[in-house]
Amino acid sequence: MTNWYDPYYSQYTAQQYGQNYPYVPQVLPVVQPYGTQFSHFQPIAPSAQDRLILPKGYKYDIVATWGEDLGNGERFGFNNDFTCYFGNNPNEGLLWVNHEYIGDMSIFVTGYKEEPGTKRTAKQIATEKYNLGGSVIHIRKGQDGKWNIIKGSRYNRRVTGNTPINLTGPAKGDAAVGGVTQVIGTFANCSGGKTLWNTAFSCEENYEDIVEDWSENPEVPALNPTHYGWVVEIDPYDPKSIPKKHSMLGRFSHENAVMTIGRSGRLVVYTGDDANDQCVYKFISDDIYRPELGKRNSRLLEKGTLYVADMGANKWIPLDLNKTPKLKEKYKTQGEVLVNTRDAAKLVGGTPLDRPEDIEIHPRDGSVYMAFTNNLDHGNYYGQIYRLIEEDNNHESTSFVYEIFVSGGPQSGFACPDNLMFDQSGNLWVCTDISSDKLNQGAYRPFGNNGLYMIPTEGPYRGKAMRFASAPVQAELTGTWLAPDGETLFMSVQHPGEESKDVNNPTSRWPYGDIPRPSVVAISRQS
Repeated sequence: MTNWYDPYYSQYTAQQYGQNYPYVPQVLPVVQPYGTQFSHFQPIAPSAQDRLILPKGYKYDIVATWGEDLGNGERFGFNNDFTCYFGNNPNEGLLWVNHEYIGDMSIFVTGYKEEPGTKRTAKQIATEKYNLGGSVIHIRKGQDGKWNIIKGSRYNRRVTGNTPINLTGPAKGDAAVGGVTQVIGTFANCSGGKTLWNTAFSCEENYEDIVEDWSENPEVPALNPTHYGWVVEIDPYDPKSIPKKHSMLGRFSHENAVMTIGRSGRLVVYTGDDANDQCVYKFISDDIYRPELGKRNSRLLEKGTLYVADMGANKWIPLDLNKTPKLKEKYKTQGEVLVNTRDAAKLVGGTPLDRPEDIEIHPRDGSVYMAFTNNLDHGNYYGQIYRLIEEDNNHESTSFVYEIFVSGGPQSGFACPDNLMFDQSGNLWVCTDISSDKLNQGAYRPFGNNGLYMIPTEGPYRGKAMRFASAPVQAELTGTWLAPDGETLFMSVQHPGEESKDVNNPTSRWPYGDIPRPSVVAISRQS
């Protein structure tokens, strides 16, 4: 095993933080024993530069950028987050991309500037609605090795804040959602997942602020908040299909949803609630998964049991009126329980946690990795990653054990874990989410800009974080997804220049040198 020591890393630390700053860089390997196309790299140093930095030997191409014409009258949305590749061809496929929020960056999208007493106009809100949701883009790698959108492809599609979406499960038609069976729009789309039948999950996260913000304008129809906060299923191969919001997966600030199969063949879906003092959940279907049914297996998400984790008792507690009678003290219907998932979870003893974000399943041993970003109210500034093992290694089990796989902090070199991804060899890839207004300050000074890290989960370097990428100023790296051959890593660069107050003087000019533009990139080795 070859070790390395990078003089630049040492020099940067000394210059940026002073010789006596208590942060010692890890001495880490260049070559990993469990390697893939992306795990043989020399880790890079923290950086505060306004560019996307990769290790020597790697390059990136911009696949899609905010506002890009899709060739059919549609345009790529704003603040791209989760990405998900569809197709077995490693050089051509469909990419589903989430578009999460606008926020203060409306100065770039609508010209809106936050001023006391001012509110968004109906036209500005309409622009925001269009720029959120998600995109299906048909992409291809050219002879020059660069990825591009196939303009005008019949698959290119936008799902927005205006798209009709069907409700499924117990909340469908329930009084708790106003008796409706279809709602309008999706937004706050953070991370997601892929189903076993090749459709995308897109998870609605921090919808409350958006609903409140848009409802302030009397010219815009008021939104019912119970229509948002769900997991949305989209079929990227059928442009005419109507997306679904699956109420059996609960309503809260979903980060992602990862699907697997239990020992008896039932579907299991794990999902976390990304907010301070919220919980981790899993759904188990009543019926078993049958591959020959293809997309008809989607019906399995309509009947089953949603559980919340009790981390003290190491048990999953059913959020079901018949299985947990205590719920009947407050709720009359199962639909009402699911619309009020957070409150129901606390009522039955679900454990409040420190911002449960991405949850992923290890490809080798089936253990469940959970990112907890931070909780400043509890003095948890750096976050940690848990590893949960279900009893008998069965995802349908209702009891488990867990460990803290790795904690963030100067000793580990990263802070605030968010999105997770496993490569084919079982290495864990971690995107960090230090808030843009706190980057390079105080407790977060050692870490530079947000980044992407690889952490081996086995072998002599288990739990050692190695920095693979550094984000532009105030950006967050999200949505990592590998192409089928493992030679291309798709990733979103979200909200560069998020703290900008003046469109003419942005805090970031990535990627084209004018204004900050959220973009999806494709990372590969240089030939």
